[in-house]
Amino acid sequence: MVALKRIRMESERDGFPITALREIKLLQSVRHENVVSLLEMMVEKSSVYMVFEYLDHDLSGILTHPDFILEHAHRKDIFRQLLQGLAYLHRRGILHRDIKGSNILISSGGQLKLADFGLARFYNRRRSDVEYTNRVITLWYRPPELLLGATVYSPAVDIWGAGCLMVELFTRRAIFQGHDEIGQLHAIYDVVGTPTDGNWPDVGKLPWHSLVRPKEPRASQFHAMFGDLLPPEGLRLAEALLSLDPARRPTAAEALTHPYFTSEAPLPERPTGLGLLSGEWHEFESKQRRRREKDKEKDRQR
Repeated sequence: MVALKRIRMESERDGFPITALREIKLLQSVRHENVVSLLEMMVEKSSVYMVFEYLDHDLSGILTHPDFILEHAHRKDIFRQLLQGLAYLHRRGILHRDIKGSNILISSGGQLKLADFGLARFYNRRRSDVEYTNRVITLWYRPPELLLGATVYSPAVDIWGAGCLMVELFTRRAIFQGHDEIGQLHAIYDVVGTPTDGNWPDVGKLPWHSLVRPKEPRASQFHAMFGDLLPPEGLRLAEALLSLDPARRPTAAEALTHPYFTSEAPLPERPTGLGLLSGEWHEFESKQRRRREKDKEKDRQR
């Protein structure tokens, strides 16, 4: 059983898509237990396919499962695996740039693998002034520096997405849900507070900061909102990962040495109970289920 990703060939005259070439080259250079493996390339008539190892579920599908609930030890193990995968990529000079639940694949045995490298790219670790596009990362997981127009950024953009997912493992829903870029910024400020000279000294240098400056300062509500859901050290780690200032976010490697993993109970435990689930649970299936439920509700109302 494998997964196929068909490469869109919009026009044969344009040649092979540069984004697909980048993804293939990148995936051929990595090999890690927490990164999905590209097994081979396949050409059939005019279609080109990337052939990947297949995993039964993704994080979005598991978190929206109506019956299956992850224990705290399972959440910790899943998040530790996610950070291990990110630490490897960043060590290899790779930005994923689309960390979200549907791109976190999980096997029936609880093995996690980062997937979908369509927006990923190599970055220059020796230079801090190289510019990249800020039109990356799905909106709900996009960090504030990109929303404010930053084109010079670091692996901290992936760390923000990881912080979102850490909290989502406990809430089972995305914690920042904006309808557009400005709405996303306000959703973030409602939870972690607004930028100040104290918590983000360089925010004024970002291109769009003056255009969307908050009218009134807001204090962080993070502890009030999530203090009862996350354990003390877990709360501290999540808050650090979701620092407004990207320079204050820990690296993935640093996060793995946090007391949340090293000393706070419970110990991480592989979620092997996933093997008892019937069917496959990906974001696609969970969206279909929600659509069916909405249709049934409409029928009842009629």
